[in-house]
Amino acid sequence: MTTQEIAVTSEIEIAEASPTNLWRDALARLAANRLALVAILPIVLLFFIAAFGPYLTPYDFLAQDFTARLVSPSSEHWLGTDELGRDVFSRILYGARTAVSVGLVSTAISLVVGLVMGSLAGYLGGRVDMLVVWLTDVTRSMPALLLAIVINLTLKVPLEAWMEQMYLATKNTFFRQTMWVDLVLVFGALALIQWPGYARLIRGQILSIRSRNYVLAARALGMPTGRILTRYVIPNAMGPLIVAVSAGMGGAMVLESAFSFLGVGVQLPIPSWGKMISDGLRMWQTHPHLLVGPAVMMAVITVSFAWLGDGLNDALNPRQWGG
Repeated sequence: MTTQEIAVTSEIEIAEASPTNLWRDALARLAANRLALVAILPIVLLFFIAAFGPYLTPYDFLAQDFTARLVSPSSEHWLGTDELGRDVFSRILYGARTAVSVGLVSTAISLVVGLVMGSLAGYLGGRVDMLVVWLTDVTRSMPALLLAIVINLTLKVPLEAWMEQMYLATKNTFFRQTMWVDLVLVFGALALIQWPGYARLIRGQILSIRSRNYVLAARALGMPTGRILTRYVIPNAMGPLIVAVSAGMGGAMVLESAFSFLGVGVQLPIPSWGKMISDGLRMWQTHPHLLVGPAVMMAVITVSFAWLGDGLNDALNPRQWGG
């Protein structure tokens, strides 16, 4: 093996070893951040509630009891009941499942799209870069809520008609559950809104990474572009992306609640914190319990994701390190 090949191999070995040290050191710094640790508890509790909460409450979130309408919080109904006699606490627990589902799915879709587009734009450059940047600029120039409303009004009726046709053709009752149309539209709208941010972020990271020695070394060895991206470039650009994903999860939940609040997101019978807040605002002066429960949950989760994002930024951003 020549001296040049030995140097190239050393560069690659250093590049492969450095991410491990980065994650270990970042985890230690995150563990030392008390505010981030405090924020993790509500987030873990949220995921637990989303998974098991509806099975722990004694009431069905759809069950109506007209003899117990608008009951104030009590030992029987911890957060009272709404205008249809439904248990508010049960609906908040099931609303957590809606929030987590929307946050996870929409963030995952937008992350994958943004990761692919941003990686190609940053590494290949040229016309590919110009096209991706143009697409992100066009998408980000549209107001998020207006874009969601347009998508909902444009696609909801055709999707519902398609599901009705599928039901008539197959007699499968699944196609009669039009609530899935609301979820699909919310997933699509949020992914369309969020992917440009991830694409621009990963593009900027790759533009700074592609000229580093270990990437040049991999090129000198004749590695394929796909392998260089997945093995060396993308892993070393993941730090800022993880911070963005943490903030994006909270942002997706807030946007979903905003969509439902405006009547273009998840609608009945699926509980949504935004829809519950919208309904609670109509009677908050006489029955404040309808508003307080979902509003407090939304506020706590939003602040928790913001604190966790700040903690991850401090842990993963070398500019934040002291010494």
